[in-house]
Amino acid sequence: MQNINQFSTTGLSLELFHVQTNTAFELPPNLTVIRIGKPNDQNSPDIDVSSLPNAEVVSRIHAQILVDGSNYLIEDLGSSNGTFLNDIKLEPGITYQLKVGDRIELGQGHNVTFIFQNQLEHPQNLLTSSNITQISPQLVEQNRPTVVDKTTKLMGLTLIVASIVILTANIRIGLFFSLPAVLLCFAGIFVLCQQRINRNLGWVLIVLGVLVIIFTGSLFASVNLLLLLATSILFFIGYLLFTTGKIFGYDWRSLQQLINK
Repeated sequence: MQNINQFSTTGLSLELFHVQTNTAFELPPNLTVIRIGKPNDQNSPDIDVSSLPNAEVVSRIHAQILVDGSNYLIEDLGSSNGTFLNDIKLEPGITYQLKVGDRIELGQGHNVTFIFQNQLEHPQNLLTSSNITQISPQLVEQNRPTVVDKTTKLMGLTLIVASIVILTANIRIGLFFSLPAVLLCFAGIFVLCQQRINRNLGWVLIVLGVLVIIFTGSLFASVNLLLLLATSILFFIGYLLFTTGKIFGYDWRSLQQLINK
């Protein structure tokens, strides 16, 4: 019996060209469903990207290419960091038409990029090809959300919390109040302790002392300016990592590589 996942594609010779490493992955000619991802104990993808740089952004079962005669379709399989076709984020479970020259991104940040092309065709020529699906820049900006991986979000949140804790732990709060207010309160307490004097007078004196403190007292807080500047920078960096996953265009992995050089 013939495998329902196989059929003849004579004359079709296509590949996924990995831009970052100039590596070509030939599309198996006998499959109608070509799965892209990383292997585990249960599944072995038809195109294994686990050896590529930044493969951590790719899910185990990330996406698949469906072959229908001479038509090629791509579908995101509910990946953690998404699949992008010509900078448009694909909705999981929905198939999209593929054309020669289309750019496929696995995950965010343009770290794992493929060009869908004929074999032995140079990718630079494909980028200007009239076959590339045309999408307006305005639509790209509206439909491509910022996707931040969990590790980067956790790092950003940690920096934000750390900056708040450090700042609040070093703020000094004080209260200034006038001497008459203190004397009125002490006088009221003294009257309350005397049995021969009306106790209501004591309460009146205490209330007057408290009112003087409220209306004439001063509350102040002090913090080191250098510490304030440092925690503000720490908070800002954490906010950028949490919301965009990058610091001035660099993600934390790129910064780590720059430091190690």
